[in-house]
Amino acid sequence: MEGLKLQNFQGGKPFMLLPASSVLCRSSFRTRRECSLTISVGCREFVGFTIRKEREMQMTTKASVQPVTKEVVDDKSKDLTTSGDSIRRRFLEFYASRGHKILPSASLVPDDPTVLLTIAGMLQFKPVFLGKVPRQVARATTAQRCIRTNDVENVGRTARHHTFFEMLGNFSFGDYFKKEAIRWAWELTTIEFGLPADRLWVSVYEDDDEAFAIWHHQVGVPVERIQRMGEDDNFWSSGPTGPCGPCSEIYYDFHPERGCTDTDLGDDTRFIEFYNLVFMQYNKKDDGSLEPLKQKNIDTGLGLERMARILQKVPNNYETDLIYPIIEKASKLANVSYFLANDQTKTQLKIIGDHLRAIVYLISDGVVPSNIGRGYVVRRLIRRAVRTGRLLGIKGDGRGNPEGAFLPEIAEKVIELSSQIHSDVKSRESRIIEELKREELRFVQTLERGEKLLEQMLADVVLKARENRILPCLAGRDAFLLYDTYGFPVEITMEVAEERGVKIDMNGFEVEMEHQKRQSQAAHNTVKLSVENDEEITDIISDTEFLGYETLAARAVVEGLLVNGKSVLQVSEGSDVEVLLNRTPFYAESGGQIGDNGLICTESGKKQKSVVEIKDVQKSPGNIFVHKGTIKEGVIEVGTEVNAAVDAKLRQRAKVHHTATHLLQAALKKVIGKETSQAGSLVAFDRLRFDFNFHRPLMEKELMEIEGLINGWIGDATLLQTKVMPLTEAKEAGAIAMFGEKYGEQVRVVEVPGVSMELCGGTHVSSTSEIRGFRIITEQGIASGIRRIEAVAGDAFIEYVNARDNHMRHLCSTLKVSKS
Repeated sequence: MEGLKLQNFQGGKPFMLLPASSVLCRSSFRTRRECSLTISVGCREFVGFTIRKEREMQMTTKASVQPVTKEVVDDKSKDLTTSGDSIRRRFLEFYASRGHKILPSASLVPDDPTVLLTIAGMLQFKPVFLGKVPRQVARATTAQRCIRTNDVENVGRTARHHTFFEMLGNFSFGDYFKKEAIRWAWELTTIEFGLPADRLWVSVYEDDDEAFAIWHHQVGVPVERIQRMGEDDNFWSSGPTGPCGPCSEIYYDFHPERGCTDTDLGDDTRFIEFYNLVFMQYNKKDDGSLEPLKQKNIDTGLGLERMARILQKVPNNYETDLIYPIIEKASKLANVSYFLANDQTKTQLKIIGDHLRAIVYLISDGVVPSNIGRGYVVRRLIRRAVRTGRLLGIKGDGRGNPEGAFLPEIAEKVIELSSQIHSDVKSRESRIIEELKREELRFVQTLERGEKLLEQMLADVVLKARENRILPCLAGRDAFLLYDTYGFPVEITMEVAEERGVKIDMNGFEVEMEHQKRQSQAAHNTVKLSVENDEEITDIISDTEFLGYETLAARAVVEGLLVNGKSVLQVSEGSDVEVLLNRTPFYAESGGQIGDNGLICTESGKKQKSVVEIKDVQKSPGNIFVHKGTIKEGVIEVGTEVNAAVDAKLRQRAKVHHTATHLLQAALKKVIGKETSQAGSLVAFDRLRFDFNFHRPLMEKELMEIEGLINGWIGDATLLQTKVMPLTEAKEAGAIAMFGEKYGEQVRVVEVPGVSMELCGGTHVSSTSEIRGFRIITEQGIASGIRRIEAVAGDAFIEYVNARDNHMRHLCSTLKVSKS
């Protein structure tokens, strides 16, 4: 006999092959339904199986031990291919044979509003894990496309960091737990993928004795190769409260000859962590205490690129068949040999190989280059790849056309490799190539001028630093100039500066960014909140209490008056003034909605009556409302009690347009795709404006469909629901957050049931019927990948329709034709 073969219950392929040397089998019956079989191979390794009748499946699992010839063993080894596609397929089939349903990868654009991009395999199942939606299956397995850019500076420099990667996962939703997850992970690793057991190490959470016991007593991992680690490394939480639990990880040892003394699993030169098992078994309460979950879950992730590196026996993930063909294409365009290149050139080629994968899959999933949100992620990666290609010496398209683009050439190889990852990429090839070409050529136009300017800036900084014997640091305003005028992502400026030993004043850069945001607000002056002695008014005046959700009129006290930015005690008739009240019904401009108009008055009595006409309300960097207006009558003084009244008709116009904006975003997601997202907005009395990410003009039929949806929702007369809740709870409920907006711990959620749910501090109608009607006026592009819609609703809609109708009547009368 040459060995033993373990056969599954339906006579399928052998799932375990053992050599004949020193094989010992022991069986013991525990009950009528269950027995255990232990096989000892040699004197070291023990593999335990429990064979039982599964009640749910109503079938008996049987295992047979049969002689197996050497030829069968050899045939099995020949089937163990190590290509990336094969590893992915074998992982999914392994868990499918154990009752898991194979589900497709989710988009890189997640439904979860709390994250910008899909960063983990479990993300699509988060609502199930949090108990928000019922499970559809008890067990699932996926190969999830993921994007992470928090370590982008390490891409190409380490053996394992990537922006794009695939996470293979198996999941249990209240079904199996630790014992099965650990046992199957070990079988997959040592039997299916054939990794030597003596090269595997395991980490467990420091207090997880249960996992430690399973790994040691049931799987047979020696104690010296199991490390207990702390909360930062081996405990997963969904947030400050909610489901959480310990983790266990499997590491591959590239240098077992170094022994087991003083071993650091974080040593990248020796170990790579490739499989992470998360045991969701607790609920973290508000006080930080842990209580057991009624439904325990399993969430695992195996890095495909990492397993490919191990099985293909290459020194880093980049030289696997998943990425190296892309690097090889870039090498040809740069006219260099990867394996003969120096370390710097290899790093640059790795950056291109990595980034092109991320870029292609992001564009395929609907993300277009822009200056905000997901669009900024892909734009930043494209520009980083372009600059890296230029450093490699790639000119034009790399094929002799100096006016061409080289990224599309490399993208073709990524698309060629995509068939087993995402079948839709090939069908979207023309759009991907077109977007890449357009973005690269646009960036190249300003890159050379920007590079020359940056080099001059850095040279000046270095020279000045030497003269003054200080560390060189590029001013934030200079970094912002490069970003704002020459399209240099600040990360690229930082990289170039780092190469010259120069730091960037990032605080100064952020100040310039904030200044630009304020200037770009809809034609309003910057709020001045300083007095003559430079003392901040926010140190003197307390925050304003906002009453405008409940009422349009209220009594208040004047706490401060500003004229031309200077604090004064009284202001007389005819003067422009900024009034600071302790409480107000006036809405201050924010979230795209302009400030209210109205009147601030003192009652007539012993003192002369005063009237201030308010034409704008702004909010200070704190939470002080600045009422900007003109004194039409009398004198107003600090400390005076006043009546503050909002113009009700104008407020209603703003409410109508703000709710219509929410409906417009919901309609856009339905018509052109959920990946589109808000890029800016204006809610005014006479119109609304909505900017969004999209790569082309909308077609006439799409605009008509959008109008039809919105007017249908208006006709439904749906009552809006407004709630204040914790930010985490709101996001878990599916509320859309505006990227780049800052939110407190408590947020206001505005919902049109069945249509939209957004985090919003603006004012809204009570029912969609108040909007009356909606019409799109224009749709146009305002920047690369950014479209703008202007529209009217409510009274503005009626005025627009009447004006169009009157114009038509005038034309018909002039031309003496019938309107029909």
